[in-house]
Amino acid sequence: MKVVSERLGHASATITLTVYQHVHPGMGREAADRFAAMLEG
Repeated sequence: MKVVSERLGHASATITLTVYQHVHPGMGREAADRFAAMLEG
């Protein structure tokens, strides 16, 4: 997220997340599921 934020010229990743959080509501759940799968091995 930091790289995307920098490329878009935002002052912080928080701004990027706030601006684009509406893009795909299911992305948070998908990311959490993928992270959990990585931890489980």
